Amino acid sequence: MTRISHRIAAIAESATLAVDAKAKALKSAGRPVIGFGAGEPDFPTPDYIVNAAIAAASVSSNHRYTPTPGLPELRTAIVEKTKRDSNYEITADQVLVTNGGKQAVYQAFATIVNPGDEVLLPAPFWTTYPECVKLAGGIPVEVFADETQNYLVTVEQLESARTAKTKVLLFCSPSNPTGSVYSTAQVKAIGEWALKNNIWIISDEIYEHLLYDGATAPSLPVLIPALADQTIILNGVAKTYAMTGWRVGWMIGPKDVIKAATNLQSHLSSNVSNISQRAAIAALNGDLSAVHKMGEAFDRRRKLIVKLLNEIPGFECPLPTGAFYVYPSVKAVLGKTIRGKTPQTSAELATLILEEVEVAAVPGEAFGPSGYLRFSYALGDDDIIEGIARIKKLITEG
Repeated sequence: MTRISHRIAAIAESATLAVDAKAKALKSAGRPVIGFGAGEPDFPTPDYIVNAAIAAASVSSNHRYTPTPGLPELRTAIVEKTKRDSNYEITADQVLVTNGGKQAVYQAFATIVNPGDEVLLPAPFWTTYPECVKLAGGIPVEVFADETQNYLVTVEQLESARTAKTKVLLFCSPSNPTGSVYSTAQVKAIGEWALKNNIWIISDEIYEHLLYDGATAPSLPVLIPALADQTIILNGVAKTYAMTGWRVGWMIGPKDVIKAATNLQSHLSSNVSNISQRAAIAALNGDLSAVHKMGEAFDRRRKLIVKLLNEIPGFECPLPTGAFYVYPSVKAVLGKTIRGKTPQTSAELATLILEEVEVAAVPGEAFGPSGYLRFSYALGDDDIIEGIARIKKLITEG
């Protein structure tokens, strides 16, 4: 008998967290590592949100269990925020508050995917998606769009990948890991295709407020109201409000799906920390001025890192219009000898860069095919300049 279940043994560690952990371990050992691995804003959580949590900690009711779906006040705030930001009208019984966005991802797939169901994953994709699909017994089907398509899949590609077993399409715009954003016309075309073929959509909207150059991120059920009964929306406070460690996400979907997911969560983790929920209420009920200020910094860093990466021989980096990631192709670097080593894959190149110049990036293998690196620019300008300069010096040495 095997010690570890086949289901758990089949999943991989989060590559982004693994890279971040290795970078932090090296840094704590005194090495001058610059980490581009984690998708985590370097800004502190805004004061008004922190103060709400401090106040909540002194209220005894917050020391107790509360309803599994979330505090009623938070679910109401999510309803109002969804109407305000997306023009999507929902009710509180369509909302389930989760322990961060990852739990929402896991529960969405676990709730609607049966063993053998196929899930279309536009690639490059966030590293956690396929693992959650596999945990649910589903089969992830990659649909790859490279840099010549700005990493955006087409309806024709989706249709080519569709089979009788296709049940779900995972949709993420703005995208992690590429920062690419689908146009309104593209979103509508994909939605109409899903509706026509009776395919569920799980739409990850966690980066909805991180948009640049006039890009927009319309919600699918708003563009195509008939999709509402076969769409689950995932969101949270982590990226928008610099609250990654507070662990508050949510699912929005049809009432029967949310009820089933709530039953799962009641056994899995019960309610989210009440202190974090109170902080999230303050975040959602406040204005977006702090968010816009962070967005201005991200916009500046976006342009800076793309400029610097494109100055490295063999790097080709499109300018993204969302999130806080860039995703350069490094295929032209692979196979070249650098300090006596000849990386053949982006994983080998990422290891070489970390070992030789102490800069951490996530290899493309974590998100789909090899040949790419993901850099988060959610860190200071000085670190961006220094980190990319180290890589350029290494690559140009030959």
